[in-house]
Amino acid sequence: MSDFHSDEDDTYRDARTFEALPPAHGRGFARTWWGQAWLKALEDTALDTQQLKLGRRHARAGAVGAVSVRPGRITAVVQDRDRTAHRSDVLVQELDAAEWDRLLDLVADRAGHIAALLDRDMPPQLVEDAAAAGIELLPGIGDLEPSCDCEAWDHCAHTAALCYQMARLLDQDPFVLLLLRGRGEEELLGELQGRSAARAQAYMPEGAEAPEGATAAESGVAAAEAFAAQKDPAPLPAPPPRVESVGAVPALGGGTPPAPGIDVPALEFLIGDTAERARRHLAEALSGGHADTPPAAGPTVSEDAVRLAAAGPPATVAARLAAGSGRDAKSLAAAVRAWRQGGPAALAVLEEEWTPGAEELARATNGLAAAWDDEADRPRMRATRNRWTVVGSGTQLRLGRDGRWWPYRKEQGRWLPSGPPDEDPAAALASLTGTAEEHATE
Repeated sequence: MSDFHSDEDDTYRDARTFEALPPAHGRGFARTWWGQAWLKALEDTALDTQQLKLGRRHARAGAVGAVSVRPGRITAVVQDRDRTAHRSDVLVQELDAAEWDRLLDLVADRAGHIAALLDRDMPPQLVEDAAAAGIELLPGIGDLEPSCDCEAWDHCAHTAALCYQMARLLDQDPFVLLLLRGRGEEELLGELQGRSAARAQAYMPEGAEAPEGATAAESGVAAAEAFAAQKDPAPLPAPPPRVESVGAVPALGGGTPPAPGIDVPALEFLIGDTAERARRHLAEALSGGHADTPPAAGPTVSEDAVRLAAAGPPATVAARLAAGSGRDAKSLAAAVRAWRQGGPAALAVLEEEWTPGAEELARATNGLAAAWDDEADRPRMRATRNRWTVVGSGTQLRLGRDGRWWPYRKEQGRWLPSGPPDEDPAAALASLTGTAEEHATE
């Protein structure tokens, strides 16, 4: 239970008391972005950085007692090193009735916001939507007002310690922030359920009734009734315009250190890759005959690592892709070279050795025999499964499972792809040697 209690607390039905947290040795006080925003408001407001440092030490040492949170105020008893106890409060402006009305409306309109909160997550879009409606959920400079019986006029070590401890509570449950702004979790969810039910009722067809004892949100609307309520379906919206190029990738640093485990360059690279893939998918969707084309199977994890590496990521990202796909740097470079020649098919020819069946082998042998008009011009080859190496040279042809021939050259002891495939083995070999005849005389 709380180390501090007063009759004043009993007047707040939604007050919550959190047991004292254990010392925070070796860890940060905020791991979530909203917890970090809370601490930024403190650190931007406090004038004495020495008091902040002392407050962090108090919080790390477990000197902050149980924390009472209620609308507009957080309270705790904080002990100095000499065990002198101080009641410390931090005040935050509550949202007024009109602001809560707007906030509840926008949350009720977006099921994802409710789901995220129930998952103990504070989606950035919720904060952005609230700001667009003139509601600041997260505190800013000057929004954390200190009050301590040590009679400091600014944030002292005690109120700073309370704020650092509060950041840990916010990490665990963003509903604590909403309680501080004026609504407890139970009340908030009840109001959201009521608004959602009212919206569902508004969409029920005329004359339809919910089952006895059920709200519209619980009963729902039958699909047949929904379709019958509108004789002429609304026309589909016009397709979006074609996008010729994607915009610049946003810089995610922003001067704030990333949370542990977040690789900012890798995340920025993935954002750019996602945008470019979306642009290509949109172009395909807008092209003629798209509906008749079955969707292609997605790449495997190993293939996707090569695809990403082929886009030219930063060196640190490329190293992660190599390690994550079970390749070393040289193997990844060879895989990227193959990918740029022909995507997944070229990568398979590089990394997979297979034995052609009797029919495939006969077709390959006939193709090789027919590729040169004069048998004397045909290069001598040594066959190993699906690979035909030209004797006495560093060149090779590899047969893909689709019947195409891929040219390979030996470079620094490694066989590497050296050109696009061809159905004619002589043409594929000529791309390596200039002409098949030149190679036959080597």
